[in-house]
Amino acid sequence: MLRRSVLALAAAASLFAPAAFAADTIKVGVLHSLSGTMAISETVLKDTVLMAIDEINAKGGLLGKKLEPVVVDPASNWPLFAEKAKQLISQDKVAVVFGCWTSVSRKSVLPVFEQTNSLLFYPVQYEGEELSKNVFYTGAAPNQQAIPAVEYLMSKDGGGAKRFVLLGTDYVYPRTTNKILRAFLHSKGIKDEDIMEDYTPFGHADYQSIIAKIKKFSSEGKKTAVVSTINGDSNVPFYKELGNQGLKATDVPVVAFSVGEEELRGVDAKPLVGHLAAWNYFMSIKNPTNDAFIKKWSDYAKAKGIAGHKDKPLTNDPMEATYIGINMWAQAVKKAGSTDTDKVIAAMAGQTFTAPSGITSMMDPKNHHLHKSVFIGEVKADGQFNVVWKTPGPVKAQPWSPYIPENKGKKDEPTK
Repeated sequence: MLRRSVLALAAAASLFAPAAFAADTIKVGVLHSLSGTMAISETVLKDTVLMAIDEINAKGGLLGKKLEPVVVDPASNWPLFAEKAKQLISQDKVAVVFGCWTSVSRKSVLPVFEQTNSLLFYPVQYEGEELSKNVFYTGAAPNQQAIPAVEYLMSKDGGGAKRFVLLGTDYVYPRTTNKILRAFLHSKGIKDEDIMEDYTPFGHADYQSIIAKIKKFSSEGKKTAVVSTINGDSNVPFYKELGNQGLKATDVPVVAFSVGEEELRGVDAKPLVGHLAAWNYFMSIKNPTNDAFIKKWSDYAKAKGIAGHKDKPLTNDPMEATYIGINMWAQAVKKAGSTDTDKVIAAMAGQTFTAPSGITSMMDPKNHHLHKSVFIGEVKADGQFNVVWKTPGPVKAQPWSPYIPENKGKKDEPTK
């Protein structure tokens, strides 16, 4: 009887043992949409995490343990992101999560990570206006993408635009980014009558009337450019309609913040030649680190039979940001000697990684954002990009936009 009681107590204790001691592996959460409107962009990020995990495991893993991925599908359903995050943290006992694309999905999971003191690595450009102790932002803040892109459009090399169409998907990232861009344009003397702003729902497919409005707006005597924050699979019909209505880059250039090599896969790029995208990485960048990154991905995609990529492997900016993030996390775990959240956060400060973009990326010691170079690329007929402008070197992120008055005095570091 006594023996049975001791065994029962031991079994009960094991249920509440910390994951780091109870498991032979370190579990890593992957929280990306594998179905729904955002799957076109997010699925490949899941595969990028899995590739990086395989690489780390091949080198011996971390802290004497192998990494074990736990993949879930929040299905482009924003409340479901929070439920899946809770599952990963509370049930699966993951040490870290790599995931989200849209800001609405990140906003959905943020309270979960903060309340449980867990770690999220977020790999996509976003609107800024956020600084959480529990998030590392490996994509671009507005001053690392949106502002430089609009400055380029206004320059002589970019066509000297005087009127702007701010066109996006109807959620927090486009609306907040466009609030920042409108304030920036005002600071440059652009009046409201020279700014057209419009939004479409997620999954929107009929851009005929919107392209017609843009053509009319651009015919009123001033050079016009479109700033696109359209997200997900709506980009395919948007770009197809541009081609259908013959809206060429020489007439009205479009600069996109959420369109890269992967989104152009399903589009005939020939009518889009000369249109632009602003990112911190393009597949077409030539340097030995990028050559190696592309080869790694190509070999992995073929070996795993990844749909689309086994025949036409592509890399893009969020893939690079994902890859940098998981490698920096692994470096921080080694430095800390632990997967404990607070120890890893401390060890992340100042971490560096040689990025495929050709720079040494550094995690800012205070604001949890990467220092990143900015590139503007023109669409080529093969769906790749020709870099037409870049910053001289890495740019430090400004999480709080200086163009929004209420940001005055906000500190450039997490408060929690």
